[in-house]
This record gives sequence, C-alpha cells and structure tokens, in this order.
Amino acid sequence: MHMYDNPVISGFHPDPSVCRVGDDYYLVCSSFEYFPGLPLFHSKDLVHWEHIGNVLDRPGQLPLPLPGAKASGGLYAPTIRHHDGRYWVINTNVDGGGNFVVSAERPEGPWSDPVWIDLSGIDPDLAWEEDGTCWCAFSGPEGGINMARIDPVKGEVLEGSFGTWSGSGLKYPEAPHLYRIGDWWYLLIAEGGTERGHSVSIARSRSPRGPWEGAPANPLLSHSGTARSIQNTGHADLVEAPDGSWWMVLL
Repeated sequence: MHMYDNPVISGFHPDPSVCRVGDDYYLVCSSFEYFPGLPLFHSKDLVHWEHIGNVLDRPGQLPLPLPGAKASGGLYAPTIRHHDGRYWVINTNVDGGGNFVVSAERPEGPWSDPVWIDLSGIDPDLAWEEDGTCWCAFSGPEGGINMARIDPVKGEVLEGSFGTWSGSGLKYPEAPHLYRIGDWWYLLIAEGGTERGHSVSIARSRSPRGPWEGAPANPLLSHSGTARSIQNTGHADLVEAPDGSWWMVLL
C-alpha cells in the first residue's frame, strides 16, 4: 500500500480542478484578487506537484478594479479540461466580465485571451459529448445548479440556462463538475456552505438535461470535526488514473 500525506499542495490553493492527459496530471485553483491568476500545477502521481506557471499571466487577460480588487473578489473556482487536442479553463471573474474560457495547445501556455460567455452565475464547468456538444454546468444566480449548452470557442450560449439538481438538501449547492462515465452522466457538487457543513455530493442521469438521481449515501465526503488538522472539506473534482481507478482532489 502506498502512503502519502495531505495536503498534497499546502498553502493558499483553494477550489482545485484536475485533468489527466496520458500520464500527466494538471491542476488549477482559485486565485481571487491576485495577479498572476490561476496557478497551474503538474504531477505524475497526484501526490508530488510542481508549480509550472499561471493560466492568466498577462494583465490584459485579467481585468481587475484598480487601484486594487476587493478581498476575496476576482477569480473563483476554475475548471481545467482537455478536449480535441487543447487545454481549456473556464472560470468566473466576479470583479469584471463574469464567466470566460481560455485555451492553450500546451499547459505551459501561452493561454488565449478570455472568451466571455453571457451566463449569470459562478463556478462554471466544461464537459463534452462524443459528437462535440459542450455543456457548461454552473452555480445559478438563484441558487441550485444550472446547465447550458455552449460554444466555448465563440463564447455563445446555444441552449439557454436551465435548472438541474439542487443537491441532497444541504444549503448552497455550488461548484458543479459534470462527467460522462460509460452510459451515465455524473454531477458532482459542493453543498452545505464552506464552514462546518461543507460537503461533496453526487447525482447521475442518462442525459445532461436530467432527470437526476442523487446517491443514497450523500454526502459522499465531509469533515465537520475539530479534532483533526484537515476540516471543512468540500469543493472536489474527480480524475481517472491510467489504471482505471478514480481519485478526488478537494479543498
């Protein structure tokens, strides 16, 4: 049995999202009001990570209020994915512009300028069907998880926002990630707020349009105890290893 210590990336690196390309894992996380934005990490084993740059490293990519952005403003909860030979990051700038997509041929960059998407909400995600249809799950402005069909290249909303699943009954469902695994679609979310109730829950459906069936064991993960150094866990993303096992990164 292999042993490792958590956290695998220490310090201020919240809201992680991860993808795998071949034997390489790439992880990106929130950076809020700081520049450069969205630190990017590389690993071969999900345990040992190296900071290889930032997705947003040019001032023109990251409009923030001057002389300074407010604390905990700026960039919330990115998602990183690989599709059709390119790396994609979708994110929200709550202080300027809203939701946007950037892409690159190589994770080290250069990353494109933002392509803005007219969706109201935060914590956007990207997932593709086999025919290239792209879905964006996100935390809707009225609460709950919304879905939209988009063109990430042009930033167009092709099918308007609609509600999906609002979690297992805990407050503040947010941070959705959508996965196609076999014949099922899985929707992983955070809920319960970011304090003691912070949790991770999951649902499944035959279609991104629903209907969604929550897992009977929800929430899958939480830690409200105060006796351990790692507490208030949530905001997770899943990745499949080359051997077919599944792993979770989380806040």
